[in-house]
Amino acid sequence: MTSRLLGRCARLLGQCSQVPVAWVRPLAPPALAEPLPALALRLPTPCPWRTLCVAVDEGYQPAPDRTELDQLLEGAGTPGELLQVWEEHRGTANQAASALTQLARLTISKGVRDKREITDNTELFLDPRFQHLLQTVNSQVSTVWNGSLVALVRALSQLGMSPTAPALRSLQTEAHWRLRRLSYKQLAVLADWGSIRQRAGQEGALLGDVLKQLELRWTEITEPRTLALLMSHVGHLSPPLMERLEDKALELAERFKPEDMRRVALALAVGGRRSVPLLRALSYHLLQKPGLELPTPLLLDLAFAYGKLNFQQTQLFQRIAAELLPRLPELSPNQVVRCAKSFTFLKWLHLPLFEGFTEHFLQHSENYSATQLCNLIMAFARLNFQPSQGDAFYSKVLSKLEGVLHRLAPVLHMDAVWSLCVLQQTRPQLLRPLLEPSFHCTLTKGSPSHSEGYRLKLLHIAAALELECGEPRAALPAPYTTTPTTTHDSRPSTLQTSLQEALQILTGGEEGAYRTAVNTVYGWPIDGELVLDSESKPLRLDNLSAPHLPGGGGGTPLPEGARRIAVLAREFPHYSSRSRELLGRYVMQQRHLRLAGFLTVEVPYFEWLELKSDWQRVACLKDKIGKVVAEEMAK
Repeated sequence: MTSRLLGRCARLLGQCSQVPVAWVRPLAPPALAEPLPALALRLPTPCPWRTLCVAVDEGYQPAPDRTELDQLLEGAGTPGELLQVWEEHRGTANQAASALTQLARLTISKGVRDKREITDNTELFLDPRFQHLLQTVNSQVSTVWNGSLVALVRALSQLGMSPTAPALRSLQTEAHWRLRRLSYKQLAVLADWGSIRQRAGQEGALLGDVLKQLELRWTEITEPRTLALLMSHVGHLSPPLMERLEDKALELAERFKPEDMRRVALALAVGGRRSVPLLRALSYHLLQKPGLELPTPLLLDLAFAYGKLNFQQTQLFQRIAAELLPRLPELSPNQVVRCAKSFTFLKWLHLPLFEGFTEHFLQHSENYSATQLCNLIMAFARLNFQPSQGDAFYSKVLSKLEGVLHRLAPVLHMDAVWSLCVLQQTRPQLLRPLLEPSFHCTLTKGSPSHSEGYRLKLLHIAAALELECGEPRAALPAPYTTTPTTTHDSRPSTLQTSLQEALQILTGGEEGAYRTAVNTVYGWPIDGELVLDSESKPLRLDNLSAPHLPGGGGGTPLPEGARRIAVLAREFPHYSSRSRELLGRYVMQQRHLRLAGFLTVEVPYFEWLELKSDWQRVACLKDKIGKVVAEEMAK
């Protein structure tokens, strides 16, 4: 903008200086001056001010003609051939920079083919021809083009040159001086290089200034590929920059290719940035390309990103499932497990796809590692998915895990056995090792919420051993049997609060006739507890025995015909996505409480929250209790 303004001013001054003084007529009326824009756009005759215009336009010189050396350098197929071409012809500093960039590309590709370390290039650095290339660039570094300079900085780092090497430091300093003259694409490449160096602990002022320039000039982005590169590699280094990039991505979403969408979605998932407008735009534009066949890695990455961000898009996931289903035989065990976990994050059960996962395991069970199999079982347990070929599936699973569970990490071992309990595949020989005191010590490490979660899972496993296998209750240490004083979800929800009020009205407000927020020895909470006599009237709970409580309750046994009622509030997170099927965890809760002697009364959120008055809620609760009691009597 400044160069254009100076150029137009110079043209105006040159035009005015050519008017002779004798032409001026003081007595004549002044003529109307030509409009300034038209005057500025006219081509002036040569004048002294023209030198200013030439000086301003020097930065926009056209590219020079290609020489024979350029063609030979591009045609070189090996590093040795390229160095030989340079030794025979030599050239300018800009050609030397291009040669070094090409040399790095050839060296890296050769190292990949030879399966050797890319950073092991000591012999190359000591080569006199390589040294001459570096010397040519350093001696005339100011004449190297911006694109060649940025590419060279990145190429030398990829070759493994030490960051303290004088040649690399000189190039970094020159790039630092030219930051304002670099295009946004060149800044993006430089920022990508700097982010890698930062991960290796080699950060400096250059990366910080590059990020500042990117933040100031983010409106210059015009290419979706550059935007996707910045979001995936650089956005995590600067939250303000990431916010601007998200706004720009929303603007350019229509021009995104599927690969750009994958990069942007992964960048959001890795950074934990749940940008709903951007995710909606990506989903919409991806669904607008129905005839485009999406590669399998792209589908798996999109499923992972949406699952990680817990973003529901039914149409997109239906397309992902429909495209993955015929490709299941081609997937590796790792891809199958990753896809299953992505759908599990969203609590979205696609029956044909999960049946395909089961079939894939039955046909390729020898290729599954113990860790992959544990993750597959955990995915099935979360959604409470029972395969149609359950007997064949579980027999292979148990035979494969039986001898290797004890070698896994304690946390993974616990999760795998707990998932088998959810799927009703309890085996005493699998449960007993987790109830040993030596195993408890490994679960006390970590954050309080992490430890509390595994404490509850251990109680669930002990309950499965007692209630489902019929063995005596295992003796657990005090930290696992005592109720924690505070929990991260101790505040009752709206559903739980209104349910407690309905219980109070149902029992006539009599104290001791009901309990709320009960923590049982089985690790399962009960939102409301009642004991009804043979005439369905509530009894006082103070003196009645309660084996489900840590203290055991009172000493009076239940009267003949009395029934324990467990009222369970079913919140929205307890169900699968777009379904009224309970998740596996809550199905096991219901099963264990029934085996412990309770009649379970479930109060779903989608029924309860529609009731507006207290008498409607009390009538609904009374009706549900009556139905459960009638079903029990009918049995």
